[in-house]
Amino acid sequence: MASLKELRGRITGVKSTRKITNAMKMVAASKLRRAQSQAEAARPYAEAMGRMMAELAAASRGADASSLPTLLGGTGKDQVHLVVVLTSDRGLAGGFNANIVRSARQLIRTLRDEGRTVRLLPVGRKGADILAKEYPDLVVERVAGTEGRDVGFDKAEYVGKKIVAMLEAGEIDRCTLIYNRFVNAMTQIAIQLPLVPLSVAENDNAAPAEAPQYEFEPDEATLLANLLPRNLQVQIFSALLESAAGEQGARMTAMDNASRNASKAIDRLSQKYNRTRQANITNELIEIISGAEAV
Repeated sequence: MASLKELRGRITGVKSTRKITNAMKMVAASKLRRAQSQAEAARPYAEAMGRMMAELAAASRGADASSLPTLLGGTGKDQVHLVVVLTSDRGLAGGFNANIVRSARQLIRTLRDEGRTVRLLPVGRKGADILAKEYPDLVVERVAGTEGRDVGFDKAEYVGKKIVAMLEAGEIDRCTLIYNRFVNAMTQIAIQLPLVPLSVAENDNAAPAEAPQYEFEPDEATLLANLLPRNLQVQIFSALLESAAGEQGARMTAMDNASRNASKAIDRLSQKYNRTRQANITNELIEIISGAEAV
């Protein structure tokens, strides 16, 4: 049975932990508001960029596949897949990173079962640590994640250029980005976004009269060659913003749960302390009364 001194120490320790988790919750809530506004502001631009690329790609369907940029048509092979795994640099965010790593494991297992070769490009220290330990031979490079109040476009630009360089060197045939899409502070959805080749939705049911007609200047292939790398970077940047918002939301929720659990633990320890103290007082009274009767 724990002594009163031990119980007091445990109560003090849990109260200190609760102060820390409460402070982290408030910090995460403050960062969440800014990160959420940035992620929501970037969504329309990324979606519009994707639609424009789809329209340009649709206009180029009749062209020779060999003349199309590799970002659109791929290399013509489907053997080597690059998986970009986007996690955070810091922990204490509940299942935020675990969900992404789990989704990455599932994709790696599926591709390997199909006889594909997998290469990994982890962005973020938490995911990189886990994946480098489980798949040391698959990691081509570790890239630091997002830090600070603002997510810089330079990170997306670097990752995008890395993907293009590997594609042009013939090191990969396809690329998929795995990240957490922000829904709210309690919900983040793991998304597997194909980056290479560009996914273009077919709509064969639409009437020809309803299909929009565009005139491109210069030609579609030239526009695609210039815009596809930028679109790749924009999609990665949008994913970085979504991940940053999801990280803060997950951390705020995790710290709120930790604070609640700490409060419950303090209540249990306080009850145990009061009962132990009352039992000690009762024993002392019994000893005094027994001694007085003996005299």
